[in-house]
Amino acid sequence: MERRSLIAATAGAVALGALAEVPAEAAPLRGGAPLTAFNVISDIQGDLGDLAVALKDMRATNPHSSGLAVAGDITPRGYDAEYAEVRKVFAGSPHPREIAWAIGNHEFYVPKWADPGTLAQATWPNGTTEDSLFRSFYRFAERGRVYAETTFGGIPVLTIGTERYMHYHDPKLWDEVWLSETQFRWLEERLAYWARRRRPVMVITHHPLPDTVSGTRNKLYMSDYLQADRLLGLLGRHRDVFLFSGHTHWDLGLSDWYVRRVVPGTANLDGFAVINTGAVQTGFTDNGQGGENAVDGAFNQGLQVEVYRDRVVVKARDFASGTWLKQVTVPLATRI
Repeated sequence: MERRSLIAATAGAVALGALAEVPAEAAPLRGGAPLTAFNVISDIQGDLGDLAVALKDMRATNPHSSGLAVAGDITPRGYDAEYAEVRKVFAGSPHPREIAWAIGNHEFYVPKWADPGTLAQATWPNGTTEDSLFRSFYRFAERGRVYAETTFGGIPVLTIGTERYMHYHDPKLWDEVWLSETQFRWLEERLAYWARRRRPVMVITHHPLPDTVSGTRNKLYMSDYLQADRLLGLLGRHRDVFLFSGHTHWDLGLSDWYVRRVVPGTANLDGFAVINTGAVQTGFTDNGQGGENAVDGAFNQGLQVEVYRDRVVVKARDFASGTWLKQVTVPLATRI
């Protein structure tokens, strides 16, 4: 089963909004440097040359970056040797000391292969255990669980992700995301903790939530989460939550690269911010028929995020050409 295979589409009863967005050209001019600035990329998937280009470009545009979030698909298949190659690129390239790694579906593709050179999907899982896939990610990320918390320049960064590769548990499922009760409780507690301390929270996840950013109204991506409504209900309570998601590889040049997601029943009529991370490896866009087409030419995109006392500015970057694509200024509900 390939990453872009179709899965049955189900959509929750939710609404989109853009109440708090201030386009860059309309934002009031306010002086002062940001409290912190960090970067977000996703979907490296073995494109190590473009990864090196991205790291070099980020150092040039944000030399004092307080952190880098990588929103999953760190490797093409999840082999330990592939993780080691990513480490090698980081070791040879300038990068922030603090890195927040999220797990993606490509971290679970070793079972499709009899060995690194022999594709054998018919005999999945080819002797590979689910636990071994998680252990490989844990060794690489240097932690003992999927979800984690760190800070970039004093701003909380929460990484979340699946705790099961679902085809091991249900033969009808593949890349769908499953979160444990423990992860849900942890996320709820950490969001509440930082809300009490009047801090915006950056949440990093690989898979996008339905009816949010580019691609998520396409049937390819509407059912990535088995517990989408519950996750939306948690995030939707907090106006100063910023959710960064990858997986789709959809072009940051699209108009819905940033949205505000309003979740009924949360008493938050302004919703929370959701931002597409683009991709390091290969870009896609809508084909107008419920599928997608690859973007022509070089593709290597990511984000720079600047946090001020009263706003967050998110800038979309084309690393291949070294140019800014666009930016959005999002006012904070509470001043830091």
